[in-house]
Amino acid sequence: MKSIYLKTAPFSLMVVFFLLALDSCSKDHSHNEEDKRYRHLSCKAPSYLKAGDKIALISPSYHTDMSNVEKTAEVLTSWGFVPVIGPNVGKIYAGRYAGTLEERVSDIKWALNDPEIKAIICNRGGYGSIQLIDYFTPKDFSSSPKWIVGFSDITTLLEMFSASGVMSIHGTMSSFIAATGGIDDNSQLMKGILEGKIPKYNVPSHPQNIQGKGVGTLVGGNICTFAPNLNTWVDVSRYNNIILFIEEVEESMHNIDRQFNMLLFRGILSRCRGVILGEFTDCGSEFTYGSVEAMLNDYIKEYNIPLLCGFPAGHGDINLPLIMGATTTIDVTPSGAIISYDLSGEQVVINTADIEPTKVFTTQQIMQLAGKVE
Repeated sequence: MKSIYLKTAPFSLMVVFFLLALDSCSKDHSHNEEDKRYRHLSCKAPSYLKAGDKIALISPSYHTDMSNVEKTAEVLTSWGFVPVIGPNVGKIYAGRYAGTLEERVSDIKWALNDPEIKAIICNRGGYGSIQLIDYFTPKDFSSSPKWIVGFSDITTLLEMFSASGVMSIHGTMSSFIAATGGIDDNSQLMKGILEGKIPKYNVPSHPQNIQGKGVGTLVGGNICTFAPNLNTWVDVSRYNNIILFIEEVEESMHNIDRQFNMLLFRGILSRCRGVILGEFTDCGSEFTYGSVEAMLNDYIKEYNIPLLCGFPAGHGDINLPLIMGATTTIDVTPSGAIISYDLSGEQVVINTADIEPTKVFTTQQIMQLAGKVE
């Protein structure tokens, strides 16, 4: 038996090595076998707000004029809430930041730890939220769950909430609420979510859509803010059964491609159940794909998951709120698509094609708010 083993062992090893090499050279896009290294992301919805509840206004990233914050406070009061402005809001550090890192961290912890504050609205994005990651742990967000609202650079904070098991709202902020007086659809739908009115979005068809139905936990935001958080504790790309949402403003096609490839290297699409592409406002066209959506479709189509393009969220005139961390269904058909949530509350059907844009900022002003230009 020993001599037979010695003769056959090299052949057996060759077969094993061949099979391993074959496996390493092929992409497995099947969802039949879950990657056991990752687990499912489950998030809890904070309590919905009622009249008289307090909402904190804080500035975790770049500075915004106090006039915007004060106007937003007036809007919140007209909605029946009690606005509370963070102790360090209004400060400026290094010419751009809304105070020092310590001051910005302090205001976030103040809002999280005050039991009377039921929600948090961020005043502006810009840059700076990546600096916050090591100053928080999941317990900071999960011990007393409350809603936070923001987008753009606030994507990192939304990720912190998701990674801590708490839902959040990718939605409009003080700079925009102040400019519209809170009467625009972006603000009204965000207010509705805070009060328990949950949108179900009907979205028109798009030439780059990929048909199919997917159910998963919604994660993502601004891609140039989301991708750099890979391999930190807030990295939600490591979870199974996710729906990925991304948007961007004034970035070249090649930089969007670079950020998306960072996510691909992390294996995110093998764990996705679907992808939602939001607005790519004033982004480059140096390649001949025709659009950012077409470029990303080239990657996503290999994974046999639905792709929903053209959802009006991000840095455009329409920025409809999305509930990050919620169990979300996307159903993409030839005639259009649906985004719905598995959440308690009153369902409100929204036809996104019927939403009228509220032009309150020029493209240049939007770039400035996003921290892209002086």
